[in-house]
Amino acid sequence: MQEYWELYMKNLEGHPASIQFNAGISMDIEEFKYTYPIVAFVKVKLKEPNEHGMLSKDEEPEILFMEDKLEASLIKFRIGKYVGRVISDGYVTFLYYVQFTYNWQDFLAFALDEFESYEIINGYQEDREWDYFQKLLYPSPKEWQLIQNHKVCDVLKTKEDNLHLARAIEHKLFFSNGDEKKDELILKLDAQGFKIQSEIENEEGIKGFKFYRIDKPFYHNIDELTLYLIDLLEEHGASYDGWETSVVKS
Repeated sequence: MQEYWELYMKNLEGHPASIQFNAGISMDIEEFKYTYPIVAFVKVKLKEPNEHGMLSKDEEPEILFMEDKLEASLIKFRIGKYVGRVISDGYVTFLYYVQFTYNWQDFLAFALDEFESYEIINGYQEDREWDYFQKLLYPSPKEWQLIQNHKVCDVLKTKEDNLHLARAIEHKLFFSNGDEKKDELILKLDAQGFKIQSEIENEEGIKGFKFYRIDKPFYHNIDELTLYLIDLLEEHGASYDGWETSVVKS
C-alpha cells in the first residue's frame, strides 16, 4: 500500500471540520474491506478548542502526541489500520479499521494511559463497505479540487508568487459523456471571457480541450472559479481536469 495523507476542511453537521485521511488506502480499498471489516473510533473532548471548535495551537502538541501513542499501540497489537482523523465541534475523533476486537481494550490501555485528564469515549461496529471512510473521510470531487487548488497555490507561494496578481490561468476538460454539447459549452465559456486553446486527448483516448482566462490564482478566487467550472462542465457532459499558470512576482 502506498501511504500518503491529505488534509482538508469541510462542513460537518453545521460545524467546520478538519479532515485528515490516508488517501493511499483508497487504491487497495477492496482488499482492505475484506481484511478489516470493523470500523473503530477514539473520540476525545478537547480541553481548549478555539472559537470555531477546532484544535488550538496550545493543545496541538498533546493531541499529536496522543495520536502517535495510538499509532504505536495499533502497530504493537497488530489489529488494523489508522485511516483518518476528524476535528470538529470541540472534539477530535481518530478512526480505524480493525480485523478483530478481542484486544481492543488492551490497545486502548497501552495508548491512553498518559491521558487520564481527557474525557475519551470509544467504540466499534461492523462496516464491511467502509462507509465511514468513503462517505465521511474521503473527499467529494469538489473537495478534491479544493485540495489540489491549495497545493498549487502553496507551490506558487514558495516561488515568491504574488497570488493577488491576475494572469492567464489555463484549464483542461475532457468529455466524459460524449461531446454532443461541445459547441454549446464553447459558447458558454466564450460568454464568460474564456479563450479556447488546443484540443487534447488523454491516455484512454478521451478527447477534450484547453482553455484560459485572465484571473487571480489566490486561494478563494481559484476555489470559486474551479467550483463554478466543475458545475458548468458537468452540465455539458464534460469533466474538469485542473489548472496551471505561470509564476508572477510582485
